[in-house]
Amino acid sequence: MPLVTVNRASLYYEESGAGVPIVFSHGLLWSGRMYEPQVAALRASHRCITYDHRGQGQSPVSREPYDMERLYEDAVALIEHLGATPCHFVGLSMGGFVGLRVAARRPELLRSLTIIESAADTEPRLNIPKYRAMAFFARYFGYRLLLRPIMKVMFGSRFLADRARRAEREALEQWLLALDIQGTQAALESVISRRGVEDELARIRLPTLVLHGESDRAIVPPRARRTAAKIPGAKLVLIPHAGHTSTLEEPAAITRELIAFFQKLA
Repeated sequence: MPLVTVNRASLYYEESGAGVPIVFSHGLLWSGRMYEPQVAALRASHRCITYDHRGQGQSPVSREPYDMERLYEDAVALIEHLGATPCHFVGLSMGGFVGLRVAARRPELLRSLTIIESAADTEPRLNIPKYRAMAFFARYFGYRLLLRPIMKVMFGSRFLADRARRAEREALEQWLLALDIQGTQAALESVISRRGVEDELARIRLPTLVLHGESDRAIVPPRARRTAAKIPGAKLVLIPHAGHTSTLEEPAAITRELIAFFQKLA
């Protein structure tokens, strides 16, 4: 199992392909596997690197407390350790929070930034008690009884109602049921307690693509619009029918946008 120790953390990563690097940073509760469709399409022309945040996916639970700033430092250390500079950085939700920080503070590490279902603001105040209640419930009862509300937050209604995709949904539910409770508790707290970085967005001078599911309930589209508007030259693309996990809900649409973006830069 490929583990790298950076920033006093052990992180699981996978890489395939060769060429200009792309680093993929995943969303809360998931892992680098959420980019499998995109990696499959891009590894013929790029060096594709996915990694799992502390305590998620196959990365061990962190032995020390951490926040979003520490996860940003993890990403910087990983990119440098793997010699993946300058890279295209693609981050979904939590991964987007990380990517915005890297782009604003360490632009020399990146060729471009893509954020998916993400935003630069703090967590809306009304969301915090709901997420903390979910974390409390999961700590004592696990995720089985929370599957239905989590799936509604993570996915759009079309994906959830599509009978032809039932097997995909069931596989994703099993993924959620296998989550490490301790690891996800820390990750959730890092997300809901993060500070906003809207005041840093004007410093991002990299080519930036903002992809966002039209049906996202976790980070509603107006938040993505505000983020894109504050990044000089950023392009916003709304993905029809997608919720908060468009790399899996509408993989062809996300892959198509990424390929077009990277080809234009090349």
